[in-house]
Amino acid sequence: MIGIQHSDIVVIGGGIMGAAIAYYGSKAGLEITVLEKSELASGTSSKCDGNILAIDKDPGFDSQMSLKSQELVHQLDKDLELSFEYRNPGSILVCENDAEMEAANQWVSKQVEAGLSFKMLDRQDLRNESKYFADDLYGGLECKTDSTVNPYMMTFSMFHSAEKQGAIIHKNTEVTSMSRNVSGEFLIETTKGQFTAKRVVNAAGVWAPLIGQMLGLNIPIVPRKGQLIVASRQQPVGLRKVMEFGYLISKFGGERSVDLLTEKYGVALVFEPTEAQNFLIGSSREFVGFNTKVDYKVIRQIAKRALRFYPQMADMTVIRTYAGLRPWTEDHLPIISRVDEIPGYYIAAGHEGDGISLAAVTGKLIEEMLSDKETCIPIEPLSLGRFRQEVVHS
Repeated sequence: MIGIQHSDIVVIGGGIMGAAIAYYGSKAGLEITVLEKSELASGTSSKCDGNILAIDKDPGFDSQMSLKSQELVHQLDKDLELSFEYRNPGSILVCENDAEMEAANQWVSKQVEAGLSFKMLDRQDLRNESKYFADDLYGGLECKTDSTVNPYMMTFSMFHSAEKQGAIIHKNTEVTSMSRNVSGEFLIETTKGQFTAKRVVNAAGVWAPLIGQMLGLNIPIVPRKGQLIVASRQQPVGLRKVMEFGYLISKFGGERSVDLLTEKYGVALVFEPTEAQNFLIGSSREFVGFNTKVDYKVIRQIAKRALRFYPQMADMTVIRTYAGLRPWTEDHLPIISRVDEIPGYYIAAGHEGDGISLAAVTGKLIEEMLSDKETCIPIEPLSLGRFRQEVVHS
């Protein structure tokens, strides 16, 4: 029987958030132990695309946070020992009609005003981008700073460097209960014995609320299912990330002029070429609890939507399909926060489909909080407390 193991800081979750926190924390000299209930990157981090995007972020704080994360990932590509297939080709959103082009113009104006590298694209720009685009597309917009990574490899690469810097990682170690003693120390029961810690970071993604409940804490994160197709690159359809402008509308809950099934399953085109010479094709958004079974009704809608934008892809070979869970919050921003009523407890979860995009800035922010440093971006918009502001009725 293993005796009680102590660490200054225990991070719960071995996905890309846990990896980023372990990397930046150990680099700053913090004593970090990571507890992962299964294998590293076995949850959401292995069932997603690998984009570091600003193009789909709300102008203002959201896009500025993404830009900071992009800068950090660019530096990680130089600093980490193991390659994670980092590429920086930019990305584009395409528009189907005049209304979307008008909305895209407004989107670009706001992003440029905020200091980001956005520009509009016309029909000819799309033709120059790819001859496989449908002829009736109106145009779109581009963000030059967007990049892409292999999410598996980025997670493993940060954990690899974190271990070299002194972090301790326990796989197949599921947290079963947690409490605090009279001195405020955390007592963590796991399937591999007991751990104690002065501080705890809950980076458990869609399972963060379950970890929070162990201390009577309500964390307003809900799993949102997304599905993807992996197709063989039999034709040079495109060289960088492409989304439809309707993806933004789907993401933020607006109304689109699409058929009932496309709307029901939150389907919107996401197209991403990988370094392995395949394509990832998505996407969908559903609230179905913790169900990760592939639903072929949804897959058919994703394929149908892809053909709307790339008609010549009809004969391409599907290699596999998969589904993952995204940790959704009501305002589409993550929770990166201290918990005031539980001193020493922190949350780094709720990134929905932006976990890969925002992992680096999340890891850096948590390290800065743990080290009592000034944070690289404001943290007030990310606080858990934003969900607790009750309206007082007279």
